[in-house]
Amino acid sequence: MRGRATLGIAMLVAGAVGAQTLDGAGITALLTDRIVTYENGATQRFYPSGRTLYTHGEPSWGEWRVEADRYCSLWPPAPDWDCYDVSADGDAVNFMDDWGNDFPGTLSEP
Repeated sequence: MRGRATLGIAMLVAGAVGAQTLDGAGITALLTDRIVTYENGATQRFYPSGRTLYTHGEPSWGEWRVEADRYCSLWPPAPDWDCYDVSADGDAVNFMDDWGNDFPGTLSEP
């Protein structure tokens, strides 16, 4: 019962700020062929091919995909994918890693 109460409180808080956690289809629809501008001024473009370009000074190419309702990215030479929960409210988007770190940004068209 305690778990349900905690979940209910979390849903109320999320609803109060307007952001909704997205499922896999929602993540794909939100990010495909869009650009996210992060608070540090970096930009990241999500290509339909699964490639992604992160630019903050020098450009860096990686790959992206959606897996188990999470956004996942791979940045060579790293061998492992990192995955994030994604929430959105209008053009505001937030990526949260497994340690609770937030990476907020704003969506735009290319």
